[in-house]
Amino acid sequence: MTVSVVDDVVALIVIAVAYTEDIQVMPLLLAIAIFAATFLLRVFRVRSGYAYLPFGIAMWGAMLASGIDPVVCGLALGLTAAAYTPARGDLEQASDVFRSFREQPTPELARFARVSLVQTLSPNDRLQRTYQGWSSYLIVPLFGLANAGIAIDAGFLRQAVTSPVTLGVFFAYVLGKPIAVTGTAALVSRLSRGRIRPGVGWASVLGGGTIAGMGFTVSFLIAALAFEGPLLAEAKLGVLTAAVVASVLTWAEFRITFLLPKPRRAVALLGDADQLTDLIPEVDEERDHVRGPSGASVTLVEYGDFQCPYCGRAEPVVRELLTDADLRYVWRNLPLTDVHPQAQLAAQAAEAAGAQGKFWEMHDLLLAHQDALRIVDLLGYARELALDEERFHSDMMCQAATDRIAADVDSADLSGVSGTPTFFINGRRHYGAYDVDTLKEAIRLARVRARIAERHR
Repeated sequence: MTVSVVDDVVALIVIAVAYTEDIQVMPLLLAIAIFAATFLLRVFRVRSGYAYLPFGIAMWGAMLASGIDPVVCGLALGLTAAAYTPARGDLEQASDVFRSFREQPTPELARFARVSLVQTLSPNDRLQRTYQGWSSYLIVPLFGLANAGIAIDAGFLRQAVTSPVTLGVFFAYVLGKPIAVTGTAALVSRLSRGRIRPGVGWASVLGGGTIAGMGFTVSFLIAALAFEGPLLAEAKLGVLTAAVVASVLTWAEFRITFLLPKPRRAVALLGDADQLTDLIPEVDEERDHVRGPSGASVTLVEYGDFQCPYCGRAEPVVRELLTDADLRYVWRNLPLTDVHPQAQLAAQAAEAAGAQGKFWEMHDLLLAHQDALRIVDLLGYARELALDEERFHSDMMCQAATDRIAADVDSADLSGVSGTPTFFINGRRHYGAYDVDTLKEAIRLARVRARIAERHR
């Protein structure tokens, strides 16, 4: 994905530099000033899209007057659309507004609740939510229909087969892209003496290069700026032919890779570079609640809330995963007190049970009885587990338990966690579904990476 984005960014820069004959300095400076003002809006956390609209229109007009293709405006404005996980504070504020609406269901509070929920998302997420359908199902297809069409007959094909334009475009995509992507990665790795390496194997790097030979929107845009008439048709044919051949080459490259022996295939696809971790701090068996062997090659960390229904649904999944003898499981508390009022006390009960060596037994009872987490219920669970009830109640209400939970919450904030359940596998955050099959596949890949790292130590 990064290769594709950078590829388009460079192509748009080429449009701005190579296909501009006469640059008007004053309109260009005005466009830069407008962009700076737009960036300041982002810095000061102005969230309304309507505030950015006049700046975008003015920047587009200034770029057009400067002589540079205004398509570059989309690139520049896109850089201001940050992507991030919703912050826990913003989510708590949104839940407060929703609670107010629940108490007084007025149209005004309904609007405030809707706006609060939407604004917890990053600008990038909100833009995708608003425009992805228009872009995917209207704008890009219309662009393709308007620009990809060429009249093909025998005479045109005979001329195009020997045309320098068609051949140049074809070989630039089919050969130039994989050579550039793989060669640049290899050069950087060599010059840094291996300190900077791809996060995947070289077969994956090469596959990323070959699939980058599939050009479409930006390719047609550059072709339309560079050529006209028959030459433009020949350039389009080169782009379309290259897309087909690049697809076949990519399939063949990965097909050959999958024929390698398993150890070599794993290194070729995944690489042996150290993986960046998202979990802060790392698992500490002296402090964390751990299930499973300490020497396991894979560690699964869950930030959970005992009253969260999604954590309750994930519990059978985790229990099935724990049948794996080479898996270590860690629970960290993240009580979402703004939506689950009994979650904090339940977490304190688990910590109090842990003080008597029964954390996991209490953990299982709490998740099995999420609808019964009042103090009387918690004391009943302590009795069921044959705990010292007086000590249990004292430990549950002591500062040590709340400090322990607060430390888990702090680690969640440092790790970018705002909701439950959130999983980390060998220190890397797991995105997407958390059903058995998805988590098993993620654990399998993590185990393969761990074995590669072990062999290359």
